[in-house]
Amino acid sequence: MRGRRLSGGCIAGAVGIGPRDRDNCSDEWGSASAFAGLTEAQMRVRPREDLNSLAWLMWHIARAEDIMVNRMLAGQAQVFDEAWKKRLGISRPDFGIGMTSPEVTELTQKIDVGALREYRDTVGRRTREIVGGFKPQDWEGSVTAEVVERAADEGAFGVRTEMMVKMFPGRPRAAVLSGIALFHSAGHMGEAATVRTAGGFGSGI
Repeated sequence: MRGRRLSGGCIAGAVGIGPRDRDNCSDEWGSASAFAGLTEAQMRVRPREDLNSLAWLMWHIARAEDIMVNRMLAGQAQVFDEAWKKRLGISRPDFGIGMTSPEVTELTQKIDVGALREYRDTVGRRTREIVGGFKPQDWEGSVTAEVVERAADEGAFGVRTEMMVKMFPGRPRAAVLSGIALFHSAGHMGEAATVRTAGGFGSGI
């Protein structure tokens, strides 16, 4: 069975990502059906208060991947710099975990949807570049407390900082990459299908 393209363009179909999977990555995020064929207004719709908007979901997926892959695994600067903050119209440094419903609505209304799609694509391409350049030893070992604390100091975890600082150190690097590039995104794509259906935009599947 063919896997479907997920965040960062990787193909889902195995329990995790490893060195042999690096060639399964593509930067074709923009064609992902969950967010395709929608107007800017539709991207901003929250059909119910208990559902996020599609714009928020895309932002959350992209920000989580940017933080986890670039800052915590590759040890380099995020894509999300001052220029992207201005383009997106969003300056908060976290990825939205623990946001309140009013905060979700505010971000949904403020964010530049066109810039958001470009940011998502840029993060996906960066992930492919990083994974493609990994040496065998880069897949080994665990996430260190130092890199987690550095991300925390930069505001990456928002109101859930204490939880994340305790949760991530010691986790296998390969498992973190699998979790953020495949399974986290897959879960939210399912949520996106629910939002589309509730909003009357079709499931996107």
